[in-house]
This record gives sequence, C-alpha cells and structure tokens, in this order.
Amino acid sequence: MDMTASLHGLIGGVLIGLSATWLMISLGRIAGISGILGTLFTARPRGDSGWRLAFLLGLVSGPALVILAGGGLGNVAGQAGTVIGAPAGGVATMLVAGLLVGVGTGIGSGCTSGHGVCGLARLSPRSMAATLVFLAVAIVTVFVVRHGIGGGA
Repeated sequence: MDMTASLHGLIGGVLIGLSATWLMISLGRIAGISGILGTLFTARPRGDSGWRLAFLLGLVSGPALVILAGGGLGNVAGQAGTVIGAPAGGVATMLVAGLLVGVGTGIGSGCTSGHGVCGLARLSPRSMAATLVFLAVAIVTVFVVRHGIGGGA
C-alpha cells in the first residue's frame, strides 16, 4: 500500500470536509457543486454569485497551486509515465456520459458532494438514498463497461 497516496487522500478528504463545514457555518449553504454551478446563472438572491464564483474558482485553482508547488497531479492513469491516460471511450461517449450525469443531478436534486458529503453528515435520509443509488449505478456501470461493452479488460 502506498502511504503517500493514502496520506494525500486523507488530507484531501479533511480539506473537503472543512470547506463544506465552513460554507455551512458561514453562509448556511450546502457545498453541492451541481447546485452551486447550476444556480450561478439562474434566478437567485441578489449578490449571491460572489461566493459561488469564489467557491468554483477555489475548486479549480487548488490543483493548479499543487502543480505550481511541484506536487504534480499524481498518477491517476494507472500506467507509469502517464498522468491522466486515455479516456475509456471516445469523445462522443464522454459527452453522453457527462450529459447523463447532469440529468441525474437534476433528477436527484444534487450530486455526490451535496448528498454524499454534506447530506450524509447531516444524517439526511434522502441523501442516504441518493448516495446509495449513485454507488449502485457506478458499480453496475463499471461492471457493464469492463465485462460487457469493454470485453473483459
């Protein structure tokens, strides 16, 4: 087991938990990324977009700061010498998958960050159900792609 990767995961998890807690304490808002992004461009209370933009900027600038500090991205590709690796499917597959995730977050009234991180921490039954559905669908999707469509990779 790679202790460095485990430590990075632990630190990342703590930072996610702290940011979600800070947002709830300071603004009374749930750190659900789909909700933050989705309502950034729709009707919302006046002056409500500043914190949303700051949150999203922080979300994407964090990895950039780690790279600038020499931390790199790590190897999420699973192959030596690559950082991200080739996508599992083509661009069309990725577009359809992204669209389905977007539709799913709309139907589920939130995403894994809102339900899985914040909702479970608040012991929300709706979030528990949503998170279980997210996990079940992810497990089935991986199984189908690896053993059905992908041909047993």
